[in-house]
Amino acid sequence: MDRLRIGTLGAARITPGALIKPARQIPEVTVAAVAARDPERARRFAAKHRIRRVHDSYQQLIDDPAIDAVYNPLPNSLHARWTLRAIEAGKHVLCEKPFTANAAEAAEVAAAAAATGLVVMEAFHYRYHPLARRMREVVGSGEIGALRYLEASLCFPLPRFSDIRYSYDLAGGATMDAGCYAINWLRMIGPGEPEVLSARARLHGPDVDRAMAASFRFAGGVLGRMTASLWSGQLLRLDAKAVGDRGVMRVFNYVSPQTYNRLTVTADGYTRRERVSGEPSYTYQLRAFAAAVRHGDPVLTTPEDAVANMTVIDAVYQAAGLRRRGA
Repeated sequence: MDRLRIGTLGAARITPGALIKPARQIPEVTVAAVAARDPERARRFAAKHRIRRVHDSYQQLIDDPAIDAVYNPLPNSLHARWTLRAIEAGKHVLCEKPFTANAAEAAEVAAAAAATGLVVMEAFHYRYHPLARRMREVVGSGEIGALRYLEASLCFPLPRFSDIRYSYDLAGGATMDAGCYAINWLRMIGPGEPEVLSARARLHGPDVDRAMAASFRFAGGVLGRMTASLWSGQLLRLDAKAVGDRGVMRVFNYVSPQTYNRLTVTADGYTRRERVSGEPSYTYQLRAFAAAVRHGDPVLTTPEDAVANMTVIDAVYQAAGLRRRGA
């Protein structure tokens, strides 16, 4: 395979930053096609971003023999359906997070991916940035001692209540959109998979959380907490911390570290600060996806990992007394 030819489903706001700009930095990748529900919108998107092929439907793009892989940034409720269609057509898939509407859907997609051997990857881009590796190194080195407590937050203002992220039918909610990052971070750093102890939601309409706080317990008695919001008193939080019996690691902006990040470690009475530089996290992610497809390299955000993440999300909703998405 000379170049990995990717087709994008829809003309989502995230697509230029998550796919098109990174592809321009990676010679072995090209964005070759786009399809949208509104064909005219697809044509405008293609003209703006110099995409050669425009398809009138998602299925037409998936069936295109000139496409090797599909990028799926559709609403959460459509992730499973169109990822499965792409797998059935023999295409590799880079699917935006959260992977599906719930864990049962994620397990179905994971089984289909395993049966075909295709690369199917959840787009938790921050996991591919050097900052993620550095955070794991600090905790794993024992510098802060034995792990005792983890906390991750992602809160930002989204007052546009017509946004799809406030739609239950489209599998929206603060836990799906922001909380999926915080939960993923806790799972990346913590020992094993967490048990949900409690969860409390603030609502925007029936079953749609505009904010969520949840508490967890990991193996060995390690405790954790997640705070996520689209609209609450905590307008902007992008931080995480790991507390050990000798010290604390604090991280600012684990989500989008290319903008700015700060890692602070306080242990044995001393404090040091680091900033981890690098390319945009989306560039690292797309490069990893291309390497997995072209060379069989391993990926960090596998379908199996996505099943585990969605299982925790479902449990948070249950603990908060809300229906899981897609129910």
